[in-house]
Parts: sequence; structure tokens; C-alpha cells
Amino acid sequence: MLLAMFLLAGLAWIFIWVTGEVIEGDSHGFDERLLMSMRTPGDQTDPLGPHWLEELMRDITGLGGVGVLTFITLVVAGFLVLERKAKVALVVLVTIGSGIALSLLMKMGFDRPRPDLVPHGSYVYTTSFPSGHSMMSAVVYLSLASLLARVQKNRKAKVYLIAVAMFLTIAIGISRVYMGVHWPTDVLAGWMAGAFWALLCYMVARHLQHTGSVEQEGLDDPDEARAPSTVR
Repeated sequence: MLLAMFLLAGLAWIFIWVTGEVIEGDSHGFDERLLMSMRTPGDQTDPLGPHWLEELMRDITGLGGVGVLTFITLVVAGFLVLERKAKVALVVLVTIGSGIALSLLMKMGFDRPRPDLVPHGSYVYTTSFPSGHSMMSAVVYLSLASLLARVQKNRKAKVYLIAVAMFLTIAIGISRVYMGVHWPTDVLAGWMAGAFWALLCYMVARHLQHTGSVEQEGLDDPDEARAPSTVR
């Protein structure tokens, strides 16, 4: 719990620092340099690398889209309901639904324009800060990885699940800058906000499980938690 509190404080501090840099305009030079480093020298309309890399980045960025994340969330929630863990499913839905709402509210509040230095590699219809793809991929993938890790006894399996979730989140954020639809600081802020929200909701879920308000993930049947043992 103490480690989680330190992590929350660190994530919040980085987000606030990045936000301050963006608001004051101090991040603009850094944003421009990093964004342009992903473009072919002499042709800012052409993303760096071969055509297959451009196609790969489009595929990766799709993994952080609202449609894909919503589908994954509903599939996991449905599975949890079938496993007689309806309250855990509700926690998952509330965590991700509230994360989406928070992302949209912050976008409207900061109202930062999208990059206009290069052509956009995908259609965008919201403002830039923080990156919604980066934030929501962190919320969804880290939350679901934490949920799955809780039922694993093998420490290597736990590390693997969290590492995959982090890799997906980082790759999606990089793809947004590569496609020219976000400034790097948008992505960094999105990562911090998403990880903060996922960790905060995870701590709340653990507390609810300890108090018996929510089913334990590791039980095959929630009634087993209350059934007295007959083995001596």
C-alpha cells in the first residue's frame, strides 16, 4: 500500500509538471524536435521508415482506439459475469467508463490544438492534451493485466502480464506521435494520467475485496469464500 501511494504521488507529480510546461509554452521546442525526428529529412509529409512501418503504426494505434478498447472491456466483463463475478465486472466497467469520461473532460478543459507541422496519419475529432489513446490504453490494459495477475501464482506470469500491458501502452503512445496527431507531451501526460487512474481504481477494488463488497478474483465460486471447510 505504501509503495502504491508513492507511485500515485509520482505519477501525479509528473502529470502536473508536464501540464505546467505545456501551459507555459516551455515544452514547444521539445515537442517540435521529437515530432520532426519521426519524419524523413527534407520531407516532413513522409513518416520516417519504410511503408510497412507506417502500416504497422496504423495497426498499433488502432489498439488504443475507443472501439477496440470498448470491445475488449465488454468481452472481459461478460466473461467475469459468466464466472459469477458480476461485482468485479462492474468494477472493471466503472474503472474504464470513468477513465474515458475523465479523458474527455481534460481534453475539453485544456483545449490544446493538434500538431499542425505535419499531415495527420489518422482522422481526429477531439483536442490534443492529454492523448486519449495513451491514457485509455494505460487504463484498460494495465487494469486488465492487474486483474489477471491477481489470479496467477507464478511470479514470472505476473511480471509477463504487466510487461505486455506496459509495452502495448508505450507502443500506442509512440504511434500517435509517429502519425503526427499528438505532441510528445500529450502522450506523456496521457500515460501518467492513465496509469494513475488504473492504479487508483485497482487500490479501491482491492479494498472492496478485502471488505467483502466485491468477489475475490482467485475464487472459482464466490460462495466458496463463505463455505466452511469440512477437511480436517
